[in-house]
Formats: sequence, structure tokens, C-alpha cells
Amino acid sequence: MIKNMITAIDEIAVHDPQRIAYDDLGHTNTYGELKQRSDALAAHLDGLSLPREAPIMVFGGQTFDMMATFLGVVKSGHAYAPIDTHSPLERVTTINEIARPAAAIAVSELPTTLGATPVITPSDLAGIFAQTVDYQVDHGVTGDENYYIIFTSGTTGKPKGVQISHTNLLSYVNWMLSDDFALPATPRTLSQAPYSFDLSVMDWGPTLAAGGTLVALPKVVTDNFKQLFETLPTMDLNVWVSTPSFVDICLMEPSFDAAHYPNLSRFLFCGEELTHATAQNLHQRFPAARIFNTYGPTETTVAVTQVEITEQILADYPRLPIGYAKDDTEILVVDDQLNPVPAGTEGELLICGPSMSKGYLNNPEKTVKAFVPLNGRTVYRAGDLGVQLDNGLIMYRGRTDFQIKLHGYRIELEEVNHYLSQEDHIQVGVAVPRYDRNHKVSQLIAWVVPADHNFDSELALTKAIKENLQGGDMMEYMIPQRFVYKENLPMTPNGKVDIKSIIAEVNQ
Repeated sequence: MIKNMITAIDEIAVHDPQRIAYDDLGHTNTYGELKQRSDALAAHLDGLSLPREAPIMVFGGQTFDMMATFLGVVKSGHAYAPIDTHSPLERVTTINEIARPAAAIAVSELPTTLGATPVITPSDLAGIFAQTVDYQVDHGVTGDENYYIIFTSGTTGKPKGVQISHTNLLSYVNWMLSDDFALPATPRTLSQAPYSFDLSVMDWGPTLAAGGTLVALPKVVTDNFKQLFETLPTMDLNVWVSTPSFVDICLMEPSFDAAHYPNLSRFLFCGEELTHATAQNLHQRFPAARIFNTYGPTETTVAVTQVEITEQILADYPRLPIGYAKDDTEILVVDDQLNPVPAGTEGELLICGPSMSKGYLNNPEKTVKAFVPLNGRTVYRAGDLGVQLDNGLIMYRGRTDFQIKLHGYRIELEEVNHYLSQEDHIQVGVAVPRYDRNHKVSQLIAWVVPADHNFDSELALTKAIKENLQGGDMMEYMIPQRFVYKENLPMTPNGKVDIKSIIAEVNQ
């Protein structure tokens, strides 16, 4: 059992410094390098005399230096808030405003300025990483102190910073290293999810704690299917971590099978619903591999349930279960008044346990709404609907609100609507999900009343709107795939746009 995340990684570096920690398309870095660079950064941060526990923003992509930066930040007693290089400018500046960080570290070149926030530039960082220091980790992040802060979608264009403590992370990592998953001893694990997306913790957390190797698959590769299918077979993976949507892309390639990936023995899925069809296909391609479905909001540290998708589970459940709660966690299914409902009855999922966040950074209003007292303890209101069966398995039944998952990304429709309403060619617009026959969101569709315009076709109008949204502040994955133009939108008796009726019509 891991008692301290920082110590666990450093001990591997001390005892086996040449062990490979990171493999980036064949370019490797060792645990010794991970310790040396993170120690040098921690010493540098200590010299800045930053306020204790104040977070530090980290901007970059999927690189070894990002991992070294994260470790250096927590060694110096600070939480890191990761921001991916593909984020819009406004997201970077908004997170800077919300987090009020003591500093920012630009592992990759920052695309904007951050006001009064001091920035360690890529060249600064290279100079720091070149140093070798004798560093003693005596004030690293521990206990209830924040280890990282992941910013998720917000309802008014404002992201929420989910605070994850060292205790939260330990609860999660130790579960991942338990017999529930029986991972290989020192796995070679796919690292495909951006480090600003908490699914990435499912790969780097247990892998680095166990002395395994993170095998990076950058976005530049995943965006090019030809390059993706050429690269994957060369990675010699043991453990696969991704959203179901990403493995669906990989299953398009006929050679994605056990014959071409002989050492791939575990598939771990989170971030969105794993469909029966995807799991069945995987079983046929990789008959000896073990496939795990997991579930959990960012606010409860990546995942809190798991179930192995066996042939029996596939035979018994047309819609797959999300699993059993992990041993240290309780999941309740409740009605609107937060009273428990009987087994087999649908209700909202409440989650309580040591991996539950303390709340949102500098956002007490949102925190008190989501983290509520119940029978003398605090529980997290997941906003997800579920059913617990008599055998303890939990079935997912969708959202209680208008929050959706598309390709593994959590999207709040109100945030999409916020950006649509600011677009010059849109008078009023709302985005709604289209579900496929597996109850999975397949498309985001915008219903729009256009403003006066001079375009000669709807196609030209759509192109202009998408270009404006892409060139603005909206995350790429939030932009609707299809636009439907209307003279007006249906309204509720309260004078609001009737989103539920639009969802119903889109999904007829």
C-alpha cells in the first residue's frame, strides 16, 4: 500500500534510477531523471518564497517535462492546476483569475500574458531542469492539502476548479493497485488523455507509483488516423486507459487485436458510458484480456466503481453496469429529498468516501450546492441518475440536469449555450444531445434562430458560425457538430426555451 505518492516515486528513482518512467514515441526518460528534474524545480520554487499551499498553474502537453513539473510542484508544497496546450486563450486567463495562482509554469510557450502572475518560461524551466541539487522533501503536499486542481466545465462559461488532496489521490491509487484490477507489476500504460483531463490520473497515478512506464500518445498522433494506426502497434502496451470513444476509433482498424498486441492484457475505461457493442467487440479481438468499466466524477477522484466486463456480464446485461463501489466508498441512491430508495429504484447518486474532494477552489457557492451534509457527514451530489441492484451492482441512467459526456469530455449545455448566445450570427441558440441506440451521446446539435445575415446558404452560415466559435474562446469539443435553423424556438410556460422538448424532437 502506498502511503505517500511523492516518496513512492522517489524511492523507485533511488533504487533503480535507470528504470524507464516515460516513453514518448521511442524517446525515453528514466525515474532518475524524473527525480533530478523535479528536485531541481522544487528547490527553485522554494527559493521564490511563495505562499504555502498556493496553487501553481502548469501549461503544456503530453510530455515528460509535464510529469517532472507536476512532481516538482507538489514536492515544494503546492498543488498544480494543469492546462492543456489546446485550450482557448480565455480558458487560460479565466483559470488564472479563478485559481489566483502563486505562479505559472509554461512547459510549453504560453499563448497569452497572465497579468501579475509570475511565469516560469520554457527557457527558464530548461535551465532549472539542467541543474542537479541535493533536495530533501520535507514539506511536500500531504494529507488534506491539495495535490492537483482539475478545472471542469462551468454553467456560465466559468470553469470550476476541483480540489483533489493527497489523501484523495492515495485512496484512488491504492484501489487501482489492489486485487480489484490486478494490474501487471510494472505496467507499460497508454497515456493518451490530456493531463488537464482527470482520466489521465488513471494512467499516471498507479503506473508511476508501481514503477511502470507511461507510454505517451500525443494529440498530433491521435488526430491523424494513419499515423495512429502505424504508431499503436509499436508501443508494446500492457495496460490500456481511455474513453470508450477512443477505443471505438481504434477498433476501426482490423489489426487492432491480440495477434498484433500480444502483451495488452488490461483495458480500463472511464469518462463516459461503455456500450455493450464496444465491449463485445473488444472481447472478440482480445479474448484473453480483462476489460474493466469504471465510473466516477472528477469530484471523487477519477473513479469510484468498477466491474470486469466478462462474457457473463455481457450475457446478463444489455446495458452494461458501471460496477461496485470501491471498499472505502459508499454510494447511495436517493430521491429528490435525498432519502434512500429501495434496490432497483432509480434515483440520484450520492458519493461519500476518502477520495471525495473538499470542493471547488475559490467557489464556496458551487461547493455548498454540490457537497451537502447528510446524517452527520458530507456527501457529493453527482447529478447522475442510477439504480443499485440487489447484488450491489450500479447501473447508470443518465444525468439529472443538462450535463452530458461526449467523447469522454464533460460538457454543460448551459456553457455551450453561453458561447452560442455571444456569436454574432446567432440571435438565440441552444445545444442538445442526440443519443444513439446504446444511450450514448453521439452528437451535439444546435437549434438556432439566426440573426440577419447576407449568406446565400445555410451551409455558408454554419461555416461562418463554426469559424467564429473555433477562433474564439470555446473548447473545440464543445462546438456542436450540426446546426438546425429555426424561425423561433419552443418556449415553456415560464418563458424559457423548452430544451426538454427540443431534446425529445431531436431524439425521435
